[in-house]
Formats: sequence, structure tokens, C-alpha cells
Amino acid sequence: MIATVVFIIAFPFFVIITILLFIVNRGKPFFFQERPGKGERILKVIKFKTMTDERDADGKLLPDNLRMTRIGRFVRKLSLDEIPQLLNVIKGDMSLIGPRPLLLSYLPLYNEIQRRRHEIRPGITGWAQVNGRNAISWEQKFEYDVWYVEHCSFLLDIKIIVLTIFKVLKSEGINAEEGIPMQRFKGTPVDSSESESYTN
Repeated sequence: MIATVVFIIAFPFFVIITILLFIVNRGKPFFFQERPGKGERILKVIKFKTMTDERDADGKLLPDNLRMTRIGRFVRKLSLDEIPQLLNVIKGDMSLIGPRPLLLSYLPLYNEIQRRRHEIRPGITGWAQVNGRNAISWEQKFEYDVWYVEHCSFLLDIKIIVLTIFKVLKSEGINAEEGIPMQRFKGTPVDSSESESYTN
């Protein structure tokens, strides 16, 4: 219900951004990608497409910083690229709050503790996003994700929503001013000294 109300309020922005990205991305305003959800069930996430599909002479995609458009950089800086994911929430694939849905290629790389992030539905924002976003390491991010799984509550969700609004307005935690994504996760060696859960 909340996602529906927010989407209705944001609909004018949704239409404007769609039109602008349709123009700069040559008819492709949206980005679809399969991601693992609750129980590692595959879902198709929808976001605004902030980069073009420009390639070099060999047919390989150009570096991210060369494919990022001005409107795409603006949309990503204000996290407006997440607006379409409200449709995922309305559909029931995602929640407003929860661990962010990541790449399918990461699934074999998680250790037993990190895999617990899939015990609940993924979210548009989460505990990791309000505690560093892309400015923290993958290990720290997964620690926050698992902590949320163990402590999720209505009051905590309200706190995360409020903190998310402040983070977005201040553009805190973005990995780079240009809006380039953080480095890919390459796996974490399993350490026998790790505890069974992340708690504070």
C-alpha cells in the first residue's frame, strides 16, 4: 500500500525521467536484470537506465564513466533510478526495506553467513544503505544485511526510511561523484573464527 501511494506521488517524475532517458538512451529508458530474491528465488528488477550501450571498435562496452549520460548521472545521484522498483514492491517481489538484491553471479561467492541475507525479501533501501551505502566494503555491507535479518522490525524500518531520505538529499555514501558503481564482489574467504551471526 505504501509503495502504491509513493508511486502515485512520484508518477509525474517517473514520466519525465522516462521521456528524458528514452531520448538520451535511444529508446531504452529502463534497465531489467535478474536478481536473487527471498530464498534465492529469481526476480526481474526494473530500474531507470542511466548508461548508454556504446561500444568500442571491438564491440565491447565502453567504461562506465564514458557511458554515463548527464541525465543518468543526475538520476543516479538522487537515487531516482530506484523509482521503478516500486513496481517490484507492488508486485510482491521486493519490500521497501531489506537487503539490496545483487547480481546472480555473486550467489556462489557468499559464505554461509552472508547467504542469510536471502532469508527475507530484498528491499529498495536497507540497513547497509543508511550505514555507508557504496562507501563501505562488501564485507561490512553483508554484515549490516545479516544484522537487519536478525533484528528487522516496524520501528527499525521507519528509522531506515527517515535515514534514507536524509542520505539521498545529502548524497552521502555514493562511491564516486560521477555516480560510478562500486567494485564487484569477488568473494570472502571463510574464516573458522567467524561467529554464527552478526549481532551488536
